[in-house]
Amino acid sequence: MSPFLFWVFALMTLIFGAAVVVNRNPVASALSLVVSFLGLAALFMSLDAFFVGIIQVLVYAGAVMVLFLFIIMLLNLQAEERRRINWLAAAGGIGVAVILLVQICFVIGDFQAAQQTFPPLAGSTDDVWNIGALLFRNYNLPFQIVGVLVLVATVGVVLLSKREPR
Repeated sequence: MSPFLFWVFALMTLIFGAAVVVNRNPVASALSLVVSFLGLAALFMSLDAFFVGIIQVLVYAGAVMVLFLFIIMLLNLQAEERRRINWLAAAGGIGVAVILLVQICFVIGDFQAAQQTFPPLAGSTDDVWNIGALLFRNYNLPFQIVGVLVLVATVGVVLLSKREPR
């Protein structure tokens, strides 16, 4: 994949990921998440991880987002009304985000393995069994982190559905 397409898909993923948080309409937020997932799948495809890219589209952009949209539509959640922004909380959140970004940059700068390209995967990854074994042996922690993120998203949907009527 050309560097231009990488930056297009990376920016698309980041912009629509931010739109998930910024949108006050739950349906628009969920659809922004779908587009973010599609950009992420394109990035996986550019890394020759075709199986992971296709699973990203089928499972996350397909099944999970259909479930979230079904719950949002079933509960008839309305767009959140405009309210005043708590500038102190916003400044604190931005401050924490900047500190996290600086910390990540320091860690990547000092970590020698982060400055090298990834070596090609050892062995054949053609078969689903080989991919599953590789996923659970070598990449178990990132796989578990993704599972926790999906759990947090599900809890978020449940909390959105439990709003008190006015």
